[in-house]
Amino acid sequence: MKEPLSIGPLEIESLDLEARGVAHHEGKVVFVRGALPGESVSARIVRRKPRFDVAEIEQIYRPSTLRVTPRCPHFGVCGGCSMQHVDARAQVSIKQRALEDSLWHIGKVRPDTMLAPIVGPAWGYRYRARLSVRYVPKKGGALVGFHERGSSYVADMTECHVLPAHVSALLVPLRKLVDGLSMRDRMPQIEVAQGEDVLALVLRVLQPLTPVDEALLQAFASHHQLEVWLQHSGPDLIELFCSPTPGSSRLRFDLPEFGVTIPFRPTDFTQVNHRINAVLVGRALRLLEPAPGDRVADLFCGLGNFTLPLATRCANVLGIEGSKTLVSRAQANAQANGLEGKTRFQVANLFQLTPEAWRALGRFDRVLIDPPREGALSVVQALAADRDAAPKRLVYVSCNPATLARDASILVHEGGWQLRMAGVVNMFPHTSHVESMAVFDPPQ
Repeated sequence: MKEPLSIGPLEIESLDLEARGVAHHEGKVVFVRGALPGESVSARIVRRKPRFDVAEIEQIYRPSTLRVTPRCPHFGVCGGCSMQHVDARAQVSIKQRALEDSLWHIGKVRPDTMLAPIVGPAWGYRYRARLSVRYVPKKGGALVGFHERGSSYVADMTECHVLPAHVSALLVPLRKLVDGLSMRDRMPQIEVAQGEDVLALVLRVLQPLTPVDEALLQAFASHHQLEVWLQHSGPDLIELFCSPTPGSSRLRFDLPEFGVTIPFRPTDFTQVNHRINAVLVGRALRLLEPAPGDRVADLFCGLGNFTLPLATRCANVLGIEGSKTLVSRAQANAQANGLEGKTRFQVANLFQLTPEAWRALGRFDRVLIDPPREGALSVVQALAADRDAAPKRLVYVSCNPATLARDASILVHEGGWQLRMAGVVNMFPHTSHVESMAVFDPPQ
């Protein structure tokens, strides 16, 4: 396509899972970035595919009542957010509808009850972020931020409203810091991890630091009272360079409802939104309803985000995770919280779980699963095949409504389970990401 093609007016019918407006033009689906349901717009096609087109808004003839002025001046260029132009409460309703639509259209299942959404602060919530770094002399030096929307270029950002305010305030100082380093064009990213009382920065470095580099990093860390870690290769191969507490890291997140504190390393998987995570864990356990004598399985357990709180409510918990490193740290976290006597951890590839391997683990009274975006296909197939030893309840925490719907379909239609409840968790305000929770009861 040599010249962008303008089309319209288009009537926007709905939003897709990437928060793009959906319209039809001459019998073809058009995804319009930035358009909202009920709007009439003209648009410029930026990409053509055999079955659909992707377009950008040129003019809004009839705006939606849900449309608001984006708070961030970089919205529309920066790819970090896709829904700042939508009223915050409406964002949650849109995500709830996306969950319901996925469950029905993909899984052909409907929950008996829709749970009230879990919501929290709309701004300053993002305690984890991976910032790209690019040294661009033509733009005056280093850029530090998220990628531009649909591009490998780094957005020219000076602020970010979804990061905590003190982290946003570091964007410009970080640019100046990178400008002064010898490897300024050999440092592709800075990972941000905020704990309860300390901030950590992980610098991806592709060449050794010079003494001048080391002095600059020490001074920066001391001035801002933060930890600096260096990553020379993979995520597990990081080292603490300097810290407000010499020789040790203070990174942790707390789950006060359960009296649990979980230390973590800055590249470990933790939820980006600590406040929402605390509410999510509390609701998940209340819905799971563990009894003091129950044996519980926590699948895809990670550092023990659910395992350790569960151990305060039941007889014992088995946490299973595919990463040997994470299992080792989960064991250490259980010991640090005085829960080693009620927890056991095991390394296993849950994406290849067989019904025989599941039965070999013994009978569980309750099961909680919190898989990555790929879902838990093998797990639900094993549960569906083992009706006679089914647990009393299953709580499924999901970060992808499509794979949740697929897995729910297997449980319900093949295993005879009942989808009792489902609802969204607004873990990522102003993005199209849909986190959710579903509750299943076993076959009668």
